[in-house]
Order: sequence, then structure tokens, then C-alpha cells
Amino acid sequence: MTTILYENPVFLEHHTPEGHPERPDRLRALNLALEHPRFAPLSREKALPADAGLALLVHPESHVEAMLRAIPEEGIHAIEADTYASPMTREAALAGIGGAVAAVDAVFSGKADNAFVASRPPGHHAEREKAMGFCLFNNAAIAARHAQRVHGAERIAIVDWDVHHGNGTQDIFWDDASVLFCSTHQMPLYPGTGAKDETGPHGTIVNAPLSPHDGSDRFREAFKSRVLPQVADFRPDLIIISAGFDAHHRDPLAQINLVADDFDWATARLMDLADRSAGNRIVSLLEGGYDLTGLAESAATHIHRLMRG
Repeated sequence: MTTILYENPVFLEHHTPEGHPERPDRLRALNLALEHPRFAPLSREKALPADAGLALLVHPESHVEAMLRAIPEEGIHAIEADTYASPMTREAALAGIGGAVAAVDAVFSGKADNAFVASRPPGHHAEREKAMGFCLFNNAAIAARHAQRVHGAERIAIVDWDVHHGNGTQDIFWDDASVLFCSTHQMPLYPGTGAKDETGPHGTIVNAPLSPHDGSDRFREAFKSRVLPQVADFRPDLIIISAGFDAHHRDPLAQINLVADDFDWATARLMDLADRSAGNRIVSLLEGGYDLTGLAESAATHIHRLMRG
């Protein structure tokens, strides 16, 4: 497998208040894990900032303009209760979009089989017209629309295993039969969405909620019974992973007890499905994960599986 890692030092320059869980140290921890010799073959490219107009693929102009206006010239500004911006947030957010779009271009051009975008701020809580949950723009949704508009993808599956439900992605694709959204997440937990009966008018919303303190067995069963069959039947041209690693047992923001091997297992299962219908095309985008050890171990395991096939 050919895997590209998209990264940019600007992602470290998006600052949040002292003690905030979504902090630059998250990427520093992952970068240290990626210094292991097993990642020597990993191709690395810079995620270049996108034109802000690409966000219009899923967000109205009013939202994009509001987000860019909210970025301060100095200090840290609260956009909403949990979401903050600092002077370099514009560049970081646009580089996140740029990395996601470049990853899509790479897998459709044959430059890579799959790609991982190590960006922040994350994106899956950003709804069509609302920033929330640390997220300004929905990178996964923008990547999906780019794949459709530029590469003619007819069916795209977005699989979100972040411990918090991807309410933003669900909101954006609720009434879209061309995008399958599947999510495993803890309930009850922020943001309060993601019940099994939230299916959308086309049945393309698939939620597999987990209960507090569930572990590997329950996660894998939910994946095998609800997520994998739906993705297989949908036969997507591209699989996008909203790769949050806060379902790890060490994470302070939730109570799901996964280990790094669970993310390796889930990655391998999705790679099998990508091989069947999508020409191996997978684009994985970093979402949550707030314990530095749990995040680094899990994300590194995920990336290594993408490399190995």
C-alpha cells in the first residue's frame, strides 16, 4: 500500500485556552510516535491551505464569513462554549481543508492508495451553519463533496469512530442518498445526537451507539453488525474515516474502553471493503483523542495498518 501523511507545522499554531483538551500537544505526541523506524517508508507531504471558497461545498457563505471574522488578531477568542480561535487558526483550518482535499486527489489520481491527514482543529461536529465541539469547518464533508464534484464519485461512505457522535456530518448529509454516514460513539455523551432511530429519509444514516464502559467486544460487534454490512451494501467509490481516538480507555472525555488494537482491527475491515468497491481508496482525517499516550498509540497503529494493507 502507498500511504501519504499530510501534515503542516501550522496545525501546532492553532491555540486554545490553558487546560483545553484540544491542544497542540496532541500532534506533538503523534509526531513522536511516527519517529519509529517502521514509519520510514511513509510518504509525507505538506497540507497546503485551501482557498476559503472550498468550505462553501458544505457551508453557506454566511457561516464561512462568520468563522473567518471570528479569528482574532491576538489572544484567544471564544467562538462558542467549547470552540476557540487564535491568530493562526485561519491558516490551520484552511490547511485542514487543503490536506483533506489533497488526500482525495491523491487517492483518485493513483498517487496513493490511502492517506491520513494529521490536522487540527477537528471537523466532524461542525454543522452546515454552526461551529461547535472544537470544530469550525467539516473537513470530512468537504472532502466528500470534493470527491463528487471533481472526481465524479457517485457514492461515498463516511465512517466515524470518534467517541463523540459526528453530528455535523450527519446534519450535512441527512437528506443525501449519495453519502452513507456510519458512526460508533458513546451515548449518552456530547453532543446528544446519534440514536439508532436517526436514519435519515434515505436510510443512509447509520448510528451504532455504545454504552459507557463498553469495550472491545461491544465495539467490534457494533462494527460487524451495523457498520460493515451497510458499507458493503453501499459499495462506495471512496471511504472517508473520521478518525477520532477518544474511545481509547485512557481518554478523559469519555468512558469507552478500547485499545490501540481495536483501531487496527477496524482499519483492516474498512480496507477490505475499500478493496472490493473503491479501488483501495481511503482518506482518514484526525478528529478527537485527548489522552496523549492513547492518541499517539492508536493513531500510529491506524496509520501503520494503512501502510501495511
